[in-house]
Amino acid sequence: MANISKPDVRPANPRFSSGPCAKRPGWTLDALSDAALGRSHRAKVGKSKLQQAIDDTRDLLRVPADYRIGIVPASDTGAVEMAMWSLLGARGTDVLAWESFGAGWVTDAVKQLQLKDVRTFDAPYGEIVDLSQVDFDRDVVFTWNGTTSGVKMPNGDAIPANRQGLTICDATSAAFAQDLPWEKLDVVTFSWQKVMGGEAAHGMLILSPRAVERLESYKPAWPLPKIFRMTKGGKLIEGIFKGETINTPSMLATEDYLDALGWGKRIGGLDALKARADANLAAVEAYVAANDWIGFLAKDAAIRSNTSVCLTFTDPDLVAQSEDAQNAFAKGVASLLEKEGVALDIGAYRDAPAGLRIWCGATVETADIEALMPWIGWAYGEQKAALKKAA
Repeated sequence: MANISKPDVRPANPRFSSGPCAKRPGWTLDALSDAALGRSHRAKVGKSKLQQAIDDTRDLLRVPADYRIGIVPASDTGAVEMAMWSLLGARGTDVLAWESFGAGWVTDAVKQLQLKDVRTFDAPYGEIVDLSQVDFDRDVVFTWNGTTSGVKMPNGDAIPANRQGLTICDATSAAFAQDLPWEKLDVVTFSWQKVMGGEAAHGMLILSPRAVERLESYKPAWPLPKIFRMTKGGKLIEGIFKGETINTPSMLATEDYLDALGWGKRIGGLDALKARADANLAAVEAYVAANDWIGFLAKDAAIRSNTSVCLTFTDPDLVAQSEDAQNAFAKGVASLLEKEGVALDIGAYRDAPAGLRIWCGATVETADIEALMPWIGWAYGEQKAALKKAA
């Protein structure tokens, strides 16, 4: 590996960040030329753009007609916390965590909301919890796809159709790339900046009729900030789900999201988006299968993400080293790739095990993934050579 030459082919787009993610193929600033800039989001033009974002989201994700879809503040985090603060406490709660964001929802439930009846289930990076231990007659909070760990729910089979509790699902790295069984999900959240490559700060909150019923029949014991309030006088504020946002949205970011949704429709809809992410993962899998010094953080293919793909260095010489040394090696590989301009922002998340994280969502071209992988091999060889020289 130490003597491998630089590959001849470079990715046409070196952007593999896990958020904000790569823009759709062919994107330019001209895509935003119809943005309602300088106009009120409450004016007819502003409201129509926001309503279109809701309608196009419903169409592309195949959201049932009786589910409400709202645009809310503070990205996916804001959407999840809006749901947790508004809905939890009516019955016991199970919170599941298999990466850093799930761990954040545990903190919210235990330390911030201080729920009286809460159980937590944790799994190490690269794994998910034993779903058979979860009680879906309680409210359950979980991430569908672990952005920082590269794992996903295998399917919705573990969730009973006749459950008594609500399922609150953070789907920010799954929506538009993986199947979401809507009949098993009562709250679904995501942000524009993930699979569709939109811009940050706007969250999507999708509510089932069961979630709406809870909102209208239950009042939490704690005060709710204005940006979390979805009811008035015991009734749902329907305007939130018709483009009448709680706070001022960016009409520029809205136009960008509309452009991404339009691209998704043009290429064949949800099936085409999922197929693109699957092809990207397959390209990584092919390279990993041919090289024994690198592996997946999620060893079980059934729970392996097709968007946030996390890799580890399995070389025994590296595994035997300290955690700090492994982190330094992985950061060195990522730094070399960025210096060469072939891969930007692919270092592992700060709380995750040492390694690399490659965004493989639908806006990334498979040809770019295929071009990237040999470069990782080159950078690995360079780092190995540097270690031997220093020894």
